[in-house]
Amino acid sequence: MPTDRAVVAKRVDEGEADLEEITDLTRSAGYEVVGELSQRRTQDAAYHFGEGKVDELATLVRRTDADTVVVDNEMGPFQTYNVGGKLPDGVDVLDRFTLILELFGQRAQTRKAQLQVELAELRYELPRAEAKASLAQRDERPGFMGLGEYDESREQDIKNQISRISEELDQIAEKEEKRRAQRRDQGFDLVALAGYTNAGKSTLLRRLASELDVDENEEQHPDLDATAESEDRLFTTLGTTTRKADTGTREVLLTDTVGFISDLPHWLVESFQSTLDSVYYADLVLLVVDASEPVEEMRQKLVTSHETLSDRNEAPIVTVFNKADKLSEPEIERRKRALSALAPNPVIVSGKTGEQVDALRDRVERELPDWEEERLLLPVTDEAMSVVSWIHDNGNVHEESYGDQQVVIEFEAPPSVVSKARSKAADLEPVAVDAEAGEV
Repeated sequence: MPTDRAVVAKRVDEGEADLEEITDLTRSAGYEVVGELSQRRTQDAAYHFGEGKVDELATLVRRTDADTVVVDNEMGPFQTYNVGGKLPDGVDVLDRFTLILELFGQRAQTRKAQLQVELAELRYELPRAEAKASLAQRDERPGFMGLGEYDESREQDIKNQISRISEELDQIAEKEEKRRAQRRDQGFDLVALAGYTNAGKSTLLRRLASELDVDENEEQHPDLDATAESEDRLFTTLGTTTRKADTGTREVLLTDTVGFISDLPHWLVESFQSTLDSVYYADLVLLVVDASEPVEEMRQKLVTSHETLSDRNEAPIVTVFNKADKLSEPEIERRKRALSALAPNPVIVSGKTGEQVDALRDRVERELPDWEEERLLLPVTDEAMSVVSWIHDNGNVHEESYGDQQVVIEFEAPPSVVSKARSKAADLEPVAVDAEAGEV
């Protein structure tokens, strides 16, 4: 089946139009980009672009034999219709967010991801249905403006579907929160990989953890490979992929989530809120940045990422400058100095070559919340040995010594694990008390 051919276009109020991201998005959605067009002017109410520029767009579409026009702006339904009327028959017009939703739909491989995409599509469609309702009330002609006959039940149907999907996503989110709580009780620290799409998060995940031990998704799509992909394309990761990573003394669950992208509207971010919860509720966030990009682009992405994270995130953030293999040492130092206000003390790594990944593991250990130190005195019984084994599984044992009647175990662990260890020790018979430490 031949690949659809697309022309990308963008209008800006001032400055120069940057078509790089929309070109990448369009290619990532499976189109062959065969032409591009831009315009600097204020928005035209009827065509978004100036009418003469739309005529130029139509000429470009004919010359390149394109099937689709992708506009890197948000367009109203009537602007979309009017532009389409100037193009050859059969040519589709997609605005930026229609393309992103199409791309999300291609990547949605789990029930949760599919629901989130459907919710985003409905939230995108709702104001257009409301606008059509308003216009239909003012103009009784069927098929007003060529948009088709208005179905008065459509607007309410969309609202009902949004409510139903939101409820199901809330139920999934509750189950995931319980799962996170269980993992913390088991002694795991939760670390999230965040950052822009194509920053190399999935490649870095594969470096930090070798086996897919855990999956955040309740339902796995049968076609989803059991490894985090690391292809050079946008939105390879739409859902979440969680792996167990050993950083030394701590057992970490590392989650790779959907990548950020610039200029996403509130309704689209909200639709993927439950996926972003993996970032918001982490103990530590690794903010991954493509260090090979121009400094100003890195700066803009850091600002946007921090704005996204600051909404609900309370965990410490460690900035990771990835793809260091593409840069010289002097250039890396220049970027560190230029971005020091946004990224103090970043970790410089290459997920591709593995350079400095061990240093990143060490940094993760240092930045994770402190564990509590504990010393327990236990009787030498089969039940006590089970407690000792449980402490080894869920904490970091510093010393373990045995006498004729008792065993002393010194360890560090998350507060929840220490509390549970004390409770388990207190249930043993006979109960021994360490007078020096004042603990059971």
